[in-house]
Formats: sequence, structure tokens, C-alpha cells
Amino acid sequence: MYAEEVAAMAGRIRDEDIALVRERTSIADVISEVVTLKSAGGGNLKGLCPFHDEKSPSFNVSPARNVFYCFGCGVGGDAIKFLMDAEHLGFVESVESLAARAGIQLRYVEDDRSTPRARPQQGQRQRLVAAHAAAVEFYRAQLTTAGARPAREFLARRGFDRAAAERYGCGFAPDGWDLLTKHLRQQGFSHDELVTGGLSRPARSGSLIDRFRRRLMWPIRDITGDVIGFGARKLFDDDDGPKYLNTPETPIYKKSHVLYGIDQAKREIAKQGKVVVVEGYTDVMACHLADVPTAVATCGTAFGSDHISVLRRVLFDSDERAGEIIFTFDGDAAGQKAALRAFEDDQRFVGRTFIAVSPDNMDPCDLRLAKGDLAVRDLVARREPLVDFALRHVINRFDLDTVDGRVEAMRRAAPLVAKIKDREKRPEYVRKLAGDLGMEIEPVQRAVLGAANGQPAAGRPAPARPGPATPAVDSPRSMVEREALKLALQEPVLAGPMFDAVEAGDYQHPVHAAVRVAVAAAGGAAGATGGAVWIERVRDACDDLAGQALVGELAVEPLRIDGEVDPRYVSVTMARLQWSSVTGRIRDLKSKIQRINPVSHKDEYFALFGELLSLEQHARALREQAAGGL
Repeated sequence: MYAEEVAAMAGRIRDEDIALVRERTSIADVISEVVTLKSAGGGNLKGLCPFHDEKSPSFNVSPARNVFYCFGCGVGGDAIKFLMDAEHLGFVESVESLAARAGIQLRYVEDDRSTPRARPQQGQRQRLVAAHAAAVEFYRAQLTTAGARPAREFLARRGFDRAAAERYGCGFAPDGWDLLTKHLRQQGFSHDELVTGGLSRPARSGSLIDRFRRRLMWPIRDITGDVIGFGARKLFDDDDGPKYLNTPETPIYKKSHVLYGIDQAKREIAKQGKVVVVEGYTDVMACHLADVPTAVATCGTAFGSDHISVLRRVLFDSDERAGEIIFTFDGDAAGQKAALRAFEDDQRFVGRTFIAVSPDNMDPCDLRLAKGDLAVRDLVARREPLVDFALRHVINRFDLDTVDGRVEAMRRAAPLVAKIKDREKRPEYVRKLAGDLGMEIEPVQRAVLGAANGQPAAGRPAPARPGPATPAVDSPRSMVEREALKLALQEPVLAGPMFDAVEAGDYQHPVHAAVRVAVAAAGGAAGATGGAVWIERVRDACDDLAGQALVGELAVEPLRIDGEVDPRYVSVTMARLQWSSVTGRIRDLKSKIQRINPVSHKDEYFALFGELLSLEQHARALREQAAGGL
């Protein structure tokens, strides 16, 4: 396919110019901007493949031949092919990008390869990058104007002087509807280019206006240093927009792949084998200025799998050289939840994950302001393993002075120990967990082993939750509970009202109950439209790590029905769920009635008896409703 594309596209650029680009391009330099490369012997280099996940480097580069090849996924080629695959460029755009790096003036020919001519326009990526570069200069110039005083004062209050602002390209979007748009149009950028790049947007009148106004601006660069978007901070009280506004998704800006500061931090990350993940632009600046040069931040989105892939390649995070990943989330509830979500992704790193939380719950920027650069460096130096933080967070939710609290804490913490990827460390964490809980080591070992095997711990004590024992994951009771939760996650429009009418108390399995609580915290199934956004909202609302994992599992697990789901199937499922709960309460009531003296406690006896009759009537109705079968 590549050869065919070369043949088809080569006619637009002179063949000798393409050959010159290949000759003057160092493939090692191009690839090393994305992948950290180490010597593989014989003059070759190796790194982690950017096109598939791997833990041992199989991506090889031959500088002598100016080619690359991955023995893991079979992708290979020259520098032009690498850019095409890594940055999703066309052949012409890749050649143009490499030519610009090498200072080569390309010449273009007509399809019949007759008279050479200058190409009227570059490829789309190059044009959008050029537009953003021009926008950076515009915004930087505006930062010195009188109208930008609030922006300069904001930077000063956050501890950043003029030199820091210039280092990070900070600027100001002025108070005008189309000042940037007019400036860029005068430089030859088209209407479509400005809209496609997210720099301008159409007004109701049909004309173009600036996307950003009256805001402090940070240019967002990709790993190679090209500006691909902007982050904009609100400065004025009468601005009714969000606190931070980012460039929308564009052909060159994908927020799930972008890490702010990666262009400045990548060399130190590779050198130190360490990266510090912070939460905002000012935190990155504060860390870098405090001599923590490995800091990066996400841009308007949660830290996710694509960010992990970028960092692993830069870290050379492999079996040969495991890196360190340090998160500095805030110590508040939102920061703790973000840290626990990061622990879920721990398995994707070969290296060790840590968390650094300031004793005063200050982010790095606030910490630098309050206590200076040394305090920021100490914050990172005092990091603790992320698994330790996660275990402490889970355990602290329970009353360890009670048997029930210790047992429930053990159940919730055991899956975390079972997830520790270094198996040699698990026995030590089992002992640590037993000590923290004040329990013997044997039941903790059984709980962790059961979690590692995907089964509940065998021989465990009575559950902490009052009421009936926790059902096994494959019991009929648990299967009904799972089916109800699947309906809420996969078919909320259909199942919502009936699902929401059944409370969390009707779920016996504690993890199922935690997911049911999360559905309610996410706004209830009745108001949801379904899809990935709904699933993510429920997962974010779940405080239980096992529950968060279960949400993702149930979202894709097939429903236990052949054909389309209908209201009758929802009704049957919810009735069976309630019937099991109601019959359990009936048994408890009968037992309690038997222990009461009907003479000396007549009022209590008849009150319980009346409740029993009502429950038995409700149970009969549920049994009839559930008669359809699953």
C-alpha cells in the first residue's frame, strides 16, 4: 500500500526532491522525538513500539539504512512512512514536514511531470500548525497591552515573572470579536483552516469570530514542539464561560493524546526514567521552575490509556528499565478519586506508580507560592507507592474497632493487593494489610488469593453488612442482581423507571450494592440516554474500586435473553430481584415473631404480624410478576 501511495503522490513533488528529503533526514532524530531509543548493538537502536502496547522493546531503528521495523506488529519503513503512521499524515504532508525540518525547498510538478511549479498550499497539518504558530505570536504580543493587565497580574500572583511567561509562550486573547481572525486572514489563512483548527468559529451572522476572548492563553504543544492548540483561563467575573476552555478536537489536537509540557520534559523524563503527572498548566510551570523538570499535565480530560502509551514510550518503560510514574493529585475527594482511577491503570505500566500529596492538600503551584521551590521538590521526594495510598483510602472507610468493619475492609482491600503486578511483593502486602486491620494473616491470604483467582475468599467470617450472607458471584441471586445492573447500564431508557424504583438495600452482594448507589449518584437510570458517557458517569460516581471495574465489565456483558429486550423482561428481572429480598425479610420477621411473647408484648407482636402479612402479600405479587423466567 505504501509503495502504491508513493507512486501516486510522487508526481506532485519532484522525485529528486523526495530523494533529497530521504537522504538528509535522520530517522533516529525523527523517531526519538516520540520514542526513547537505546542501543541494540551493531549500530541499531530499539524502543517501545508506538503502534502497539508491549513490555519488552521490539521496535528497531537502523540509522545506517534510515529505516525502522517492529518485530512485534510488523510495521516498518522509512522516516516518511513513520510520520504517516505516527501522526496520521498523508504522503505529501509527511514529505513536507520532513523537508521543513531539513530546510529543503520542495518543487512541485503537474500530473504530466512537465514544468516545475511552486505548490500553492501545504498539506493540512502543516497549514494548521503554521496558523497556530502565528496565533501564539499574536497572543504573546497582546500580553504586553493595557487590556492584558489582569492576565499579567494573574501570572504574578501565581509566582510567574515575565521570563516564565515567555518560556511557556503565555499570551492574552484580547477583548475583540475577531481581532485574531482578521490577523490570520491577512496572513493568508483561509476561513476553513481557521474553523478546522479551532482558532475561530462561525457567528450567527455567518462571519467568523475568535474562539477565545479576554482570557490568559497557554499554547499546547505536541511532543515534537509544534503548537496544536490552546488552553484559556477565565480572568473576568462577567465571563460566563468555564474556568478553563481548551481548543476543541481538531485534526491535529486530540486531548486524549496530549500532555502539556511533554515537549520540554521529554528529555529529562527519558534521562531520569521518571515522570511527574500534575493537574494543570500552572502546576507544570511551577514544577519545572522548581527544578522538577519531568512534570506534565493532561489538557481538559482525565489521565487515560492514550496518555499512558505516550509516557511509556518516552520513559522506555519496559522489562529492561522500569520507570517511575508519580501522580500529584490534590488531597481532596476529587483528587483521591482520580488517584484511585490511576491505580486501575497501574497494570499498563511496567514501572512503579506513586502518589505525592501535600500535607496541606496544596497543588504544586500553591505549594511553591507558600513554601518555595524546595517544598515542591520535597513533595515529589516524599512520594508513596500508589497501592499503599489506595489501601489506606479503602481501609479508612471502615470502623476497624468492630469485627464487621475489619472483615468488610478486608474484602474491599483484598482485590487491590491481588492487582499488584509484582507478585513477589504480594506476600509482604498481605502481611501489611493483616497488620493494618488487626487480623490474623490466614483469612487475609485467603481473601487475596480468592480475589486473584476471580473468586470470593473461601472460609471468610460473617459479612459486615447486616442481614443475609453475601451471595457467591455465580449464585442465582447474584446473577439476577448482575442482570438488573446490566439493564441499567446498557438499556437505561427502557429499564430506567423500574430499575430506579428498587433500592440498593435489595442487593445483597456489597459490590453490586455499590454500583446501584453509583447509578443513583449519577442521576438515576431513568434520566440517562445510555452510551459511553453514561457508563463513564456511573463509573466516576462509584467510590468502590471493585465496583468501578464491575461497571466496565457489565457494560459489555451480554444480557441473558435471546432477541430484543422488552419492558416485560425488565419487569421480570426486577421482580425476581425484589422477591428474593422480600422473602429474606419474611424469614427474619417469622423468626422474630417466634421469639416474642404475644401476651407481655402484645402491641409489638401484632405490629410485626401485620407487617408479615403485608410482606407475604407483596411476595405473592412479585412471584406472579416474575413467573416469566429468565
